[in-house]
Amino acid sequence: MLQKLHIQNYAIIDEIAIDFSGSLNIITGETGAGKSILMGALSLILGERAESTALMNKEKKCVVEGFFTAFGNKGIKQFLKANELDVEEELVIRRELAVNGKSRAFINDTPVNLGQLKTLSSLLVDLHQQFDTLELGDSDFQREVLDALAGNGNLLQEYITVFTAYSKSKKELQELQQQQAAANTALDYNQFLFDELEEACLKENELEELDAELKLLSNAENVKQQLSAIYFELKDSDLPIVQQLKSLCNKLHSLQQYHGSIEQLTKRLLGAQAEILDIGEELESIDNAVHYSPERIQQVNDKISLGYKLLKKHNVNTTGELLAIKKSLQQKLNDILNISEEIVTKEKATAELLKNCEQLAAIITANRNKAIKPFTEKVNTLLAQVGMPNAVIKIQLQKVALHEEGADTIEFLFDGNKSGRFEPLRKVASGGELSRLMLCIKSLVAKKLQLPTLIFDEIDTGISGEAAKQVGVIMKELSAGHQLIAITHQPQIAARANAHYFVYKSIKGNKINTAIRLLSNDERITAIAQMLSGEKPTEAALENAREMVRN
Repeated sequence: MLQKLHIQNYAIIDEIAIDFSGSLNIITGETGAGKSILMGALSLILGERAESTALMNKEKKCVVEGFFTAFGNKGIKQFLKANELDVEEELVIRRELAVNGKSRAFINDTPVNLGQLKTLSSLLVDLHQQFDTLELGDSDFQREVLDALAGNGNLLQEYITVFTAYSKSKKELQELQQQQAAANTALDYNQFLFDELEEACLKENELEELDAELKLLSNAENVKQQLSAIYFELKDSDLPIVQQLKSLCNKLHSLQQYHGSIEQLTKRLLGAQAEILDIGEELESIDNAVHYSPERIQQVNDKISLGYKLLKKHNVNTTGELLAIKKSLQQKLNDILNISEEIVTKEKATAELLKNCEQLAAIITANRNKAIKPFTEKVNTLLAQVGMPNAVIKIQLQKVALHEEGADTIEFLFDGNKSGRFEPLRKVASGGELSRLMLCIKSLVAKKLQLPTLIFDEIDTGISGEAAKQVGVIMKELSAGHQLIAITHQPQIAARANAHYFVYKSIKGNKINTAIRLLSNDERITAIAQMLSGEKPTEAALENAREMVRN
């Protein structure tokens, strides 16, 4: 609710402050008195663009402040938290326009950008001017209206949750399918490379070990000859080294009694004898194991040749690197199999979510269809009451592919002359028709849509008499649960006010200045009488005004 509006140094307004009631606030005044200027100032805190030409005093800044209360409005609380703004019971929105033309915006004294200001203001104020008809022609607003009357609120929340999950699952499925397609392109080649390495059946360090074995096999005769000669000298010659060491050990042992160090040296010499004996036996074992084998040489050569071919093909240098490539190829092949399994699982999950979406969307559609007839009948009845007896509205519901709001598109169609030719509202209805139509619709859905403060700027242009009276009746009924602010020229509407404000011009310091005041009951009667019969109302006009206010 807009509690107070404070305007300073804007157009021909020096400074005014307006305290609004929580019900129906009516603003009247002569043409040119400055009513539209009030709306211009208000639009600044709603996030509209500002120009330095709006300054009354070019040496002072312009300040427009709106003081709001927003008890229990979840949307406003969510906005404040999301934008890290203080959540308070009273909201103060301020817009400042500097002398140099730069403007700043504040929410509870915290600087914000115009985008943030517009978003919050749209939750606080619904400003509807005679030619401001975009909202009514907007498909989102039309859907919100129908869904509010159809009671689809909770169902839509459930649908949106499921549809979001379905959209995510569908996207993930498409990504998996793309991955599979890309993997399949290289599948045959990777399989060929893996099979080639698998057939090679290489073991860790095998090529390096085969290189060493080939050198040994290629020199087997020379190696055996040399080994035989060495261990022969160590063990089997006429005077083997082992035997000589044994003899020397015995001689040294006999000298132990003459020197204390000889015992230790004897032990060392015995150890050397045992080590040389062991070396000789190992050399003999190696010699016995080495055999010249043309067949084995051919086998080793073939394996090394295959291995080197693979090393060159994969541009690596060791058996270990080839085995790592084989492991990587195995993983790629496994991944393709895993993707296939994932795709099957994801297809099932996506199909189940789609089924749930379709079921919920069908219920939403059924509720919408059910709500169309009573809604259009009520609107058409109200249109006749507000002076549009030949106007007819109907709602077109068309089935389309699933989207965030269900499986339908909603279009409000209008025929202003009972011609039988219905066209989309935004194309055929005039500004005045749309304004009254908007009033009728909002009066029906205000509570269900939790509409904010409603401001109507001269939407009653072009009507009078009974139609104006009915507009006033609708506004009065609507104001029972909502704050309304209306600028009007119609006495039938003004008479319904809970608070009646009068805009007028005064002279202040040789300058024309717009001012506004809250009228007393007697002043209201006079103002309404003037609206009925002119500047100097007759007694009959005054009595008529009293009767209108009483009723």
